[in-house]
Amino acid sequence: MAASYISVPRDLTKVKSKVMFNLTKRQLICFGLAALIGVPSFFLLKTVVKVNTAVMGMMVIMMPFFFLAMYEKNGQPLEVVLNHMVQAVFKRPKIRPYMTDNYYAALLRQAKAEKEVENIVRLSQKESTGKQEVQNARRVKQGRTEGSKGNRKKRTEK
Repeated sequence: MAASYISVPRDLTKVKSKVMFNLTKRQLICFGLAALIGVPSFFLLKTVVKVNTAVMGMMVIMMPFFFLAMYEKNGQPLEVVLNHMVQAVFKRPKIRPYMTDNYYAALLRQAKAEKEVENIVRLSQKESTGKQEVQNARRVKQGRTEGSKGNRKKRTEK
């Protein structure tokens, strides 16, 4: 009696569940779409060109669907890989300088911002006290201090 061995993959995340004909759901959908588009295109092309050329045309039309179904790189399907390539080539800038945020520089920026806030508060307090002094001086000139107002009222009442 011979012993039979079954290979078990070490990483179970890479195992994909097979639905039918040992194909995954993704592969079945892509192959179905390829057949849905490729076969009618073959019959349409056959009326215009020779059969060999129609077969080649059908294969060219169906190949993108086969690549979508079968191709994987680093566990990512073809459309994800293509999306990354488009991002890198067309959407993102070509030169991306490496910039760090130094903790010491961040502390210096924070201290500088706090100093500016303190200066603004100090200036606003000086302005408000200066305005109050000017108003008090005007009142004194006009003789409208609290004591004089009270005295005036008392004088008129008598």
